[in-house]
Amino acid sequence: MDWSFFFEVLIGGLLAGIMYSLVALGFVLIYKASGVFNFAQGAMVFFAALIFVSLFEKGWGLAGAAAATLGVMVVLAFFVERVVLRPLVNQPPIALFMATIGLAFLIEGFAQGILGAQVHGLDIGIADVPVQIGGINISKFDLFASGVAALLVALLAFFFSKTRIGRALRAVADDHQAALAVGIPLEQIWVVVWTASGFVALVAGILWGSRTGVQFSLTFTALKALPVLILGGFTSIPGAIVGGLIVGASEKLAEVYLGPHIGSGLENWFPYALATLFLLVRPEGLFGEKRIERV
Repeated sequence: MDWSFFFEVLIGGLLAGIMYSLVALGFVLIYKASGVFNFAQGAMVFFAALIFVSLFEKGWGLAGAAAATLGVMVVLAFFVERVVLRPLVNQPPIALFMATIGLAFLIEGFAQGILGAQVHGLDIGIADVPVQIGGINISKFDLFASGVAALLVALLAFFFSKTRIGRALRAVADDHQAALAVGIPLEQIWVVVWTASGFVALVAGILWGSRTGVQFSLTFTALKALPVLILGGFTSIPGAIVGGLIVGASEKLAEVYLGPHIGSGLENWFPYALATLFLLVRPEGLFGEKRIERV
């Protein structure tokens, strides 16, 4: 076996998996605060990327466009809390999940109706070119994305474990009614977490848009995040990163070493097969919390 080539494929897969993790982080944030899978996260990535690239093309600059887009995501967070979440307090999780499905179509339609549906190229100054490290070719863009993801994970982990708002978020996820009874402002907490999720969507949208172009297909990045969440756990921020690394590495290795024997396109479906098998063994994920219910 050519070990140099093997490690090149492995490292490339690990770094590519970071891109999936960035999308999965948005899901984890919402799930930790509400216990609901946010189907609209992919639409939020597309929405944030489309606003950013539209402003960037008008000469706002990288920092100005990012700040303005974050402001729009804060407004979106207030809208979601007031129109979608507040009327559904203490409703079954399936009701909130269905609401996020409707929200996804609303965001997608609004974004394309206002800003158009054409594909935008996005260049943030980080070329997707190989650099040699220890004789192994590694994508410069993937290295940059992995650094951004590491910083985000550190900030979010600190936010949830060390801050008062972070602890309140965990309480809200456990029981809405109990959180309200002890004086936790549910409306403010949801605005905060949807704002944080919007920020993560902005970062993911910029990086994915730089690699593939800002287009409607960005909404389908949510589907790539599903195996990541299943492997890492829906409630774990570090788990989102570990799950992304596993998915990225396994799909690349499967495509290179199993593809010639099984057929091309293995990279597209192998993560879902792996996630299905994983559900049979550990349904809560590697870092997920086991739920014990009385019956």
